[in-house]
Amino acid sequence: MDELKEKIILEIKKIYDPEIPVNIYELGLIYKVEVDEKNKVSVEMTLTSPNCPVAESLPNNVKENIMKIAGVTDVDLKLVWDPPWSKDKMTEAAKLELNL
Repeated sequence: MDELKEKIILEIKKIYDPEIPVNIYELGLIYKVEVDEKNKVSVEMTLTSPNCPVAESLPNNVKENIMKIAGVTDVDLKLVWDPPWSKDKMTEAAKLELNL
């Protein structure tokens, strides 16, 4: 299961916020990735703001990309707003990339 979770995270890291040149994982938009014993993936993610222009498409991209991974049986993706996203959720690498 850990190996599958690593593959999922690597796939998520290929997805970029169109307005920020950093992937959504490093941006801290992914709050949770869990894989159960049947290889069903649960993801909780947020967006930089509720008015984000990709609010419709970005979660779908995440779900579609995860479903392409061999072994994944299903994806339950929840878009959450609590806790709200802030720059504090970004990794150090993302902060360096954006000169923060």
